Amino acid sequence: MDGQADVAIDETSPRGELVYRQTRWTRATHWVWALSLFFLLLSGLQIFNAHPALYIGRQSGFQFDNSVLTIGSDYYQAQPIGYTEIFGHRFTTTGVFGLSGPEDNLRARAFPSWATIPSGQDLATGRVVHFFFAWLLTATLAAWLAASLWNGHLRRDLAPTSDDLKRLPRDIADHARLKFHHGRDYNTLQKLAYGSVLFVLLPLMIVTGLAMSPSMNAAIPFLTDMLGGRQTARTIHFATMLLLVAFFVVHMLMILAAGPINELRSIVTGWYRADPPKSEANTCDRSA
Repeated sequence: MDGQADVAIDETSPRGELVYRQTRWTRATHWVWALSLFFLLLSGLQIFNAHPALYIGRQSGFQFDNSVLTIGSDYYQAQPIGYTEIFGHRFTTTGVFGLSGPEDNLRARAFPSWATIPSGQDLATGRVVHFFFAWLLTATLAAWLAASLWNGHLRRDLAPTSDDLKRLPRDIADHARLKFHHGRDYNTLQKLAYGSVLFVLLPLMIVTGLAMSPSMNAAIPFLTDMLGGRQTARTIHFATMLLLVAFFVVHMLMILAAGPINELRSIVTGWYRADPPKSEANTCDRSA
């Protein structure tokens, strides 16, 4: 990703040449981010379970009607149920959200034990894990940003050009048809997606996380005010997490569709097999 200059020609295969697409620094930060986000997600759900409701505004409580999401348990026809309530609309989610576990031992908790770290209800441990990986993610992102500015990686590989934007409709159509072009450079959709994560979603997660911290409230009180209060910051934090999960799901689907072996080799070893030149591809087609 940072330096994309080396090429190794594979003489035995008409599939195209191997290009050095991902540097060691890019591969290292990628896996640190992946590990950090995994633990942040599961420990974050543990923290959410301590108060499974989200609000818009500066305050929350029984006297306020500003909740946007509530996950809990209740009784219906003398039977316990789990429910999820979104903007006042309640849905039964027994077995997944609100009430989960073996049928003979259902437990009232927003997210099930298999989706949290630790699996039991342990807010203190969840917070320790969450804060450790939050600072690891923040430090790695800051180091990556500084290095990418220094070596020109941002300008060279991630910033969309006017030509990229002109190709955007075609890229969208190609992806919709699962038609992928394998090259050294990122396509327009990749640049926009990676840029959104690196410069919008991850910074927003960090900022909203800081806004919820009492110590940060004392140091930079205006941050919480800018976000509309701690409860609103918590809701934005949760919504950003959902967007990151959605990005991960789409990212995995694209890897599977584009060729998982080639994609995994790129992020593990740095080497990526590009498409053959058009003239070579046409020759192969005619001879087939």
